[in-house]
Formats: sequence, structure tokens, C-alpha cells
Amino acid sequence: MASIITIPLSKAMVFFLLLFFFSVPSSSASREPFACDPTDKTTRGLPFCRTSLPIQERVKDLIGRLALQEKVRLLVNNAAAVTRLGIKGYEWWSEALHGVSNVGPGSKFGGDFPGATSFPQVITTAASFNASLWEAIGRVVSDEARAMYNGGVAGLTYWSPNVNIFRDPRWGRGQETPGEDPVVVGTYAASYVKGLQGNDGNRLKVAACCKHFTAYDLDNWNGVDRFHFNAKVSKQDIEDTFDVPFRMCVKEGKVASVMCSYNQVNGVPTCADPNLLKKTVRGKWRLDGYIVSDCDSVGVFYDTQHYTTTPEEAAADAIKAGLDLDCGPFLAVHSENAVKRGLLNEVDISNALSNTLTVQMRLGMFDGEPSAQPYGNLGSKDVCTPAHQELAHEAAIQGIVLLKNQGPSLPLSARRHRTVAVIGPNSDANVTMIGNYAGVACAYTTPLQGISRYTRTIHQQGCADVDCKGDQLFNAAIDAARQADATVLVMGLDQSIEAEFRDRAGLLLPGRQQELVSKVAAASKGPIILVLMSGGPIDVSFAKNDRRISGILWAGYPGQAGGAAVADVLFGKSNPGGKLPMTWYPQDYISNLPMTAMDMRSSPSKNYPGRTYRFYKGPVVYPFGYGLSYSKFVHSIAEAPTVFSVPIDGHRKAQNTSTISNKAIRVTHTRCNRLSLGLHVDVKNVGSRDGSHTLLVFSTPPTENGHWAPLKQLVAFQKVRVAAGSQQRVRISIHVCKYLSVVDRSGIRRLPMGEHNIHIGDARHSVSLQAATLGVIKS
Repeated sequence: MASIITIPLSKAMVFFLLLFFFSVPSSSASREPFACDPTDKTTRGLPFCRTSLPIQERVKDLIGRLALQEKVRLLVNNAAAVTRLGIKGYEWWSEALHGVSNVGPGSKFGGDFPGATSFPQVITTAASFNASLWEAIGRVVSDEARAMYNGGVAGLTYWSPNVNIFRDPRWGRGQETPGEDPVVVGTYAASYVKGLQGNDGNRLKVAACCKHFTAYDLDNWNGVDRFHFNAKVSKQDIEDTFDVPFRMCVKEGKVASVMCSYNQVNGVPTCADPNLLKKTVRGKWRLDGYIVSDCDSVGVFYDTQHYTTTPEEAAADAIKAGLDLDCGPFLAVHSENAVKRGLLNEVDISNALSNTLTVQMRLGMFDGEPSAQPYGNLGSKDVCTPAHQELAHEAAIQGIVLLKNQGPSLPLSARRHRTVAVIGPNSDANVTMIGNYAGVACAYTTPLQGISRYTRTIHQQGCADVDCKGDQLFNAAIDAARQADATVLVMGLDQSIEAEFRDRAGLLLPGRQQELVSKVAAASKGPIILVLMSGGPIDVSFAKNDRRISGILWAGYPGQAGGAAVADVLFGKSNPGGKLPMTWYPQDYISNLPMTAMDMRSSPSKNYPGRTYRFYKGPVVYPFGYGLSYSKFVHSIAEAPTVFSVPIDGHRKAQNTSTISNKAIRVTHTRCNRLSLGLHVDVKNVGSRDGSHTLLVFSTPPTENGHWAPLKQLVAFQKVRVAAGSQQRVRISIHVCKYLSVVDRSGIRRLPMGEHNIHIGDARHSVSLQAATLGVIKS
């Protein structure tokens, strides 16, 4: 053991060391060049370092200089350095679901970067139905990500957002998604990705990733986990539900990456399926970027699913299917042997690297000194700024949904409600508010702290935690309610109930929470307001039907400023405008409904209820799109066509001459790729408060399409702010082929001719789609 020698320091030496310490540049300017260091005489003149050359030529030059052993070590998330070419190692795995996170090893907090702005969990932000907000959040997150990269504590490749459909209300990761509607989820994906990646031509601010492709929406239920699950999905459901957000993310968001999932789809692991990866994502949708596995997915389909006999076969299957990067060590360990055994060609590995290296070059990682590049001026001063934190506050406000307001009892008044009892296991929660895949927040305002800014509070937890297994704290909570002028109960869930690898067993409040709410409501002398934190829906029928409970708010997981936002809504500083992005089902809905049943459409003969508002006809606690306001909005359709002509491509060969007469034309046989149906809607605020209102535009297709068609589907949505007593005219544009089409049993998207019923709240309008033949259809 080496001895430790202690040397006493003189005051002058201490002063010198302190001076040196404080004169060292902050970490926000400490990033060394990843590659192509302008001071490196060996590499700075090589073609792959010349920014004047097209990226494609630079990538080709670099790959041509790599040996096979070097190539395989670049196929994994912790890519090895290529020292002889001046290229440093790189960690691809960072996360930014709703703020820069430290979930992945690529990002770390500390020093100049103690935290980052933590926005509401995605399901809450989705409730705003505000695409411009989603993009604005993405811009802020990418500012902070670039700043942290410049500071040497983060990467530039972020495996976010999660754009899976929230298919089953028990799914523990439903909180990460924008909800159950494919159009909303796809619009969120495209908007957030645009915010993250920027709009600087071919250059990327950061590289986003839409995940988990595809039909991934089960983590661990009733003995079935995501590593063993084979999702049996019809072509119809793949086309019109599960793939829609990914297609929009790639084609409209221009995302730089797609992540394949752990599960199999119809017997084939998604990360080994060329039909999904090579043919669809890269072929049909034209992904300009890389495809990455979920972490250890390749190892999972070999070790756990036993899809291949040898590890070399697994590596070969993944790369040949279109996988470019492995989150995990598997490809680095087994790809070289796969080449040596003739299972894989080296050119396949080169093609995979071409996709990843192209993204790195678009990020500027081969452009030399980071500080001299666009975004190079971002540093610690640009993280957790007042503007960023205010956007987190505003996002939380926009995501809060008012579910009940009896009387109305809300908003509360600081003058009349001088003392408020604040009760519940989430009443003083902080980390709970940011949900999962979160980092370290800049600061927190809990519900108790937020309410305390308006009035005097009496605080009692009522339950030790959200499990609420005992009633030891009930009496103190009941006494607090008896003393107060109003009572706010902050109840719900947290990550111990719903999380990655933790699906819910049921839809009710956990433990004895419902009992606490009812007992407090019976004792309170003032109005009772129930505030719910959760990612998934909760069956609160008891509270909905209890006249003693005056109001119900759903806050989701509202982010670092969630408590301030809840208080602002409770006391009327802000007028709630959120709408539910998912159906709230009664507990009975999940009876005899396995999470493993993937069918979206109902089957009455099999007693199968169907999933989401598009296909489920039964009773609900609260429907998709539900949300109240302190104002009242009325709308009427001011202008809309009654007949709309759809041009048919008469020069295409159709299978038969019945293309028009069968009343549902293949979308590929039309010429309406850019054809939009325009509506003008008048929105009037007849209440006494200014407020924001979400226009949700639904369409019901012609009924003769039977089982093809959803009961109704969202075809457009738009947020509009209307002052009290005023009216605004809003133009709604509906892309005919994308949103008025339906998918048949064979997975073919068709456009039904005939009467489509458009409804926006109580306003109804019918438009007849009619085929207009261009030329002659050939048989």
C-alpha cells in the first residue's frame, strides 16, 4: 500500500491554487473536438474532415479507412475510439423524453450543470393538444442538450420521444406517450422532433429517435414480459393504428433515428425483421438516419426468445434486416465472427456505419472545434433559464384537465377560502411530478407550496404513500378538513404503481385512497377538490358521482412547476383548457381483457370490447377529448363544402374496373396527396373569463364500410385562445387521403366515397366525397 504524504500549504500557495481553480474555464466550454481536431496535423487534411465536401463523400472516405475490427466496435452504443484517425469514443445513449435526462449513460449532472428543465410528463403535455407548444418544448430541450454537450457532460443523440399508442390503460409506460389517438401521437412526434433537431437544413441540432417500433405496449403483465411477448397483430391494425405515429415521425418530422422494440410481431423480433426495418422504415418511409435496437434487444432475441441457433446468426439477422446500431455489446462481440463464417458481408457492416456516421456528421461531430460551430456558444448559462422554467410552468397549466366542477365550486377564492386543508400522499410530492425518464429538475414547486402562495394551508398526508395500506393518518386528515374553508386532496399514482416494467393490476386508486377521500369529503365543511396525479387513467366513478366532491382535476405528472400550475388553476389565475388524450375506463372494462390481446376492433361475438375511443362502444368514466373550462365555448361551422371531388388516377392499372363502384378507392389510386378539405369554424367564448379552447374535429365515415372503419376518428385539432365575450374564426384543414381514409382487413388504406360526417362538439356537417375520373381506368 502506497503511503500518503501530506504537505502543509502556505497561504500564498492556497491563494495560488484557488486562483488557478477559478481561472480554469467552466465545463460549459471544455468540450474537445470529437474528431478532426484542427491542431492534429495527421488527420485535419483527410477527406472525411473536409467540411467543404458532401457528407456522403466524407463518410465513404472514413469507412474506407477502417479495418473490420474497428468497424464492429462502432456498431454499439459505447462506440470505441479510433485513435489512429483522431476519433474519440462516443456514447450514443442519452434520453430527453421531457427534458434532458440522466437515465442513459450519455448525460450526467453535476458541476456547472446540476440539473435541467424538467417539463411535464408527455401524457400531460399531450393534453394541451397544442402542437406549437410541443415544438417549443423540443427547442428548449435541445438548447439545454447542446449546452451540456458543449460542457462535456452529454451527447447529441437522444433516444426520444416514445410514440407508441397508449392501447391498454394498465400499461406502465403509457405515461411516456402522447395518448391513444394515432393522429395526436404522430403530430406530437413530428412537432417535438422538429423542435429537437432544428430547422437548419441538413444540419442537426441534436438527433432525435422515435421508439419503440412497433406494437410495443406491454411491459410486465400476468407473467408475460416484453422480452418474451409475441404481439399478434393484424395488417389492418398495424396500418391504421400502430405504425401511423412512426410514419408521421419519419416522413413529417424527418427524425434521425428509429428504435426497434424488444417484442416480436407475428413471430419475428422487430430488430430482426427486414419487412419492418429495411422495407418499411428505410424503404417506404425513406428514413434519413439510423435504426437502433432497444437496449440488449439483439441479445434478447438470441438468449431469451431463442430466435436463432447461434449468436453469429443473431448478429447477421439484425444487421441484414436493417439494424445499424446496437444498444448493448452483442454486435461488437459477434459481428466479426459472423463475417468470418460467411453469414454476413463486411459491406453490410459498412452500410450500417454509413447511416450512423452520416448522422454524426450532420451533428457537426467531424467539423473540428465545437465552439466554432453553430450552437457552439450554448453553455451553462442556457440551462434552467427563467424563460425555460416559465415554459415548463405554462406547459403544466395547459396540460391540466378539469374533469368536474359542481356548482361551480372552482375557482377557489383566497378571500373566501382563507384556510385550505391540503391532504394526500402526493400533496407535497416533488420527484413524483416529473414521472419517469426524467433527469434532475432545476427546482420544484409542490402542490402544497403552490397553494401556500395563495392562502394559509393545513397539511396532512392522510396516507404514508400512494400504496395507502393503512388508516393511521386518516384522523389527522379528517380533522384538518373540518377546520378548513376548503379541502384539496392530492391523490393518485407514482412510479411504484406504474412504470417501465411495471404494468398496473387495475384502474382504481391504490390501497385505501378512495376510503380516505370519501371520509374527508364527509367531514369537510367547505368544498372538496380532488387532484389526481397519474400517467394512466383512474376509475374515479365514486368521486364523479359524489355530490360532496365539488371538483376533480387531472394533473398527470405535471413536471417541476406542477404544484404552481395546479394552484394557479385552483385559484383561477389560469383557466384550464386541457383535454384527456386517452379514454378513462371503468374498472370493469379490463375484466377478462388480457393485455396480450392486440386487436383494436371490438368483437361482440367474442365479448371483446375493442380498444380506444375509435373502436370501443361501452361505458366510460370520462371520454377521450373530455375537459371543462371556467368559460363556456360554443362553435358553429361557418363555411364548409358539401361535396368534395377526389381525382382518380385513371392511368394506373387497377385490379378491376370496380375501383369506383365499390365505394372505397385505394388511396394509391387517387391524386389527392396534397388535397385538403377546408372548414371555417366560429368559436365564441360566452363565459366571463378569457380562455384557451381546443377544437377537436372528428369524422365518421360512411356506415357501409362496416368493420373497416372506426366508430369515429380524429381528423384535425387546433388550439385557439378567445377572450371573454368575443369570437374567433378558425380555419381547419383536413388532409383528405391521410385522415378521411380507412384501412380494410388486408391492411390497404382506402378512401370511402359518400357521406362523411364531420363533428366538432355539437356542430355537425356532412360532406360527400365523389370520385372524379381522370382518363380511363384500365383493367
